[in-house]
Amino acid sequence: MEYKFTKENFEAEVLNSEVPVLVDFYADWCGPCKMMGPIVEELAEEYDGKAKVGKINVDEQPDLAAKYGVMSIPFFAVIHHGEVVASELGAVPKQRLEQILASAIS
Repeated sequence: MEYKFTKENFEAEVLNSEVPVLVDFYADWCGPCKMMGPIVEELAEEYDGKAKVGKINVDEQPDLAAKYGVMSIPFFAVIHHGEVVASELGAVPKQRLEQILASAIS
């Protein structure tokens, strides 16, 4: 299941999560973000139960984007126990996101 993170649910769903969380910082107008959308959806299904995968729309949640220093999108952060343990910038192959997510799970 792909999550939609907001400032209202961020603490409960991301910071207090028992499993690692892959957060996709994106915007609806961003071409590379749209390219990554299906990959993020696939990862959400494949990692269900092992990790959470979700999105933050930077236009709707500018405070969260600023908190994590997001200057360019798409920006991916793996957050575990409230800390960013890995990140990736730009449109990247699915395998790269799998690598950073897998490193947080093990």
